[in-house]
Amino acid sequence: MTEGIGADPRNLPAARAADQLGLREVTPARVLLGRAGLGYRTATQLRLRADHAAARDALSVRIELDDPALAALSQRFDILEVATRADSLATHLARPDLGRLLSDESIEQIRSSCASDMDLQILVGDGLSPQAVIAQVPLLLPQLIAGAETRGLSIGRVLFVRHCRVGILNAIGDVLAPRAVVLLVGERPGLATAESLSAYLAWQPRSGHTDADRNLISNIHVDGVGISDAATRILDFIGEFRLRDQSGFTIKEPARPGPGRAVQER
Repeated sequence: MTEGIGADPRNLPAARAADQLGLREVTPARVLLGRAGLGYRTATQLRLRADHAAARDALSVRIELDDPALAALSQRFDILEVATRADSLATHLARPDLGRLLSDESIEQIRSSCASDMDLQILVGDGLSPQAVIAQVPLLLPQLIAGAETRGLSIGRVLFVRHCRVGILNAIGDVLAPRAVVLLVGERPGLATAESLSAYLAWQPRSGHTDADRNLISNIHVDGVGISDAATRILDFIGEFRLRDQSGFTIKEPARPGPGRAVQER
């Protein structure tokens, strides 16, 4: 009997089975699920197909701020919807460069409706998984704003940016000149979950900045980084930016107590 990565722990010696079952508890990856011949068992294959369908569907969802999941949030925080130069989902996928630039109309909207030179500017973008925004942002945004207020930060008007890429941080920096900018955006849907959110952070972003000038907390979802933990980590990063007067790969996430802390940057 083969004892490889696809082996069924129920058919292994007790000590080895315990080790492999322990591995399954710390990863959502499809490992150690057993097999039928050279393929997955029927139940595993059906779950895989269902997760693949959910990942495909997550990208096609269109967020509207008057949807039930977001309407109360939009009204509470007076969220302003703006757009990039990617005027459709197809363009958003095919032309990432346009998703990094604000439309001319949106630039004027922002200049006339938003305060500049704030300590914190929060953006919400549909990104590559609008479903992630619907699932996570209504929980995360209130905690993030409350935490920022507790720390004495001035906060700009929250912006919802349709069809945006991460580089939109630079465009917002050019228009509003905030000190810290946080973009909450849906991650590319995967087979583990289609509801994973990322928080990209930048200090005084401006044209020409790259991923090297940003920090990232990813995998914000029910089986990943928790909402309260994400809010605290975002604000801790901002505190570090203020101390160092910069963001990016040279800034490491401030040490926090507790096991299992993962640092994710790009």
